[in-house]
Amino acid sequence: MSATADDYRWMARALELAERGLFTTTPNPRVGCVIVRDGTIVGEGWHVRAGEPHAEVHALAMAGEQARSATAYVTLEPCSHHGRTPPCADALIKAGVARVVAAMEDPNPLVAGRGLARLRDAGIATVAGVQEHEARELNIGFISRMTRGRPWLRLKAAATLDGKTALNNGVSQWITGDDARRDAHRWRARSCAVLTGIGTVRDDDPQLNVRAIPTERQPLRIIVDARLETPLNAKILDGGRVLVAGAVKDAERIAALQHRGADVLILPNNGGKVDLPALMTELGQRGINEVLAESGFKLNGSLLREGCVDELILYLAPSLAGDDARGLFNLPALSNLADKRELAFRDVRQVGRDLRIVARPV
Repeated sequence: MSATADDYRWMARALELAERGLFTTTPNPRVGCVIVRDGTIVGEGWHVRAGEPHAEVHALAMAGEQARSATAYVTLEPCSHHGRTPPCADALIKAGVARVVAAMEDPNPLVAGRGLARLRDAGIATVAGVQEHEARELNIGFISRMTRGRPWLRLKAAATLDGKTALNNGVSQWITGDDARRDAHRWRARSCAVLTGIGTVRDDDPQLNVRAIPTERQPLRIIVDARLETPLNAKILDGGRVLVAGAVKDAERIAALQHRGADVLILPNNGGKVDLPALMTELGQRGINEVLAESGFKLNGSLLREGCVDELILYLAPSLAGDDARGLFNLPALSNLADKRELAFRDVRQVGRDLRIVARPV
């Protein structure tokens, strides 16, 4: 059965609902559901947080008996397995819906087409792939974790128009304006974790929490600190979850950081630094879908060189800092332009007085 124009219309509403869980659903995907009967919405809902009812359950509860013979629009294939909640495919079957339209199949190996197959076996017509691109973008971190075993990492940086992030003396606050910083907090809020390096902790003493916008969930904060030099009075250790990724098994420093409430993970590479790809794999195993890196040019360069960066969010201020200021990325010099790193722009817009560029490595 092929999709209709109305299918795209109702799926757009389901995607709007799914986005309401942007800040709260981790480690689960963001999912919305709309139930339509005779051209009218009779039920709708979205998944709010892990352990609570899924979007389909909320929508079916609102629809009641009107769900019978209706069409359900879901932004992700209904689950077919028992997790913290019962299978949504079974709930749709029990409610007597006649048709289910899914934006995309679930990349979770526990589902991966089985939910739609169960619906078809029960005599329910199914369609998949309606506004799939939008659905994938909404859950790009969940998809990354399910298919690659690691989170989707965004690298956020603020720079002058000549690409400088700080003066040579380390001063960097503030390059961009209030609107850009508020916008950056939205990216923090949707992330499962915010990652920085020991250099940023020492120079700026950041909190790395969400303050500029309302949110009921704070992301995990991660410090890449090979020698476990994080000051015990650092603001980042005050309240909330913190993970320190190091490369040395210094029992005294580990114990001191743990006493301050931090989780310490030792992941050395052959060069005595933190093994960043291994850290990404570990975060995937911990249910982390999206990571926002807010670090200095050294760690920025390392993340790029080691293939950890999936997306760049660059805020460019209408100002110049000069050649002696610090750049964006600590990358090796090139002798051939053919070796430059290619990016594809995803979005370019003005935020307040600054310019925001979202780009992905080609």
